[in-house]
Amino acid sequence: MKKFLVLYKAPQSSFEQMMKATPEQQKAGMDAWNAWGKKAAASIVDMGAPLGKSLRVTRGGTAPVTNDLGGYSILQAESKEALAGTFEGHPHFMTPEGTIEVIELMPVPGM
Repeated sequence: MKKFLVLYKAPQSSFEQMMKATPEQQKAGMDAWNAWGKKAAASIVDMGAPLGKSLRVTRGGTAPVTNDLGGYSILQAESKEALAGTFEGHPHFMTPEGTIEVIELMPVPGM
């Protein structure tokens, strides 16, 4: 089985809108994530977590940056295409303009 980094993405404005959700809406969102987690349990290596603010580190120093990353998971499957069906009806799509990227984790040569 191959492993994949799954990135949950959306415009910053969408994440800000989701942060204004009522407690009832937040609970409904978490219930949807938990239901998806049970459905996809065989593929989940690490459910992951939301991501906080970013800091760009360069040779010249550091600076805060804004990006479209909201969270991550680590999943496994035979291929990206085989894994794609796991995301049908995924709760991240409740986020306005939410997208999901699936990136294969490649082995490090010689390790």
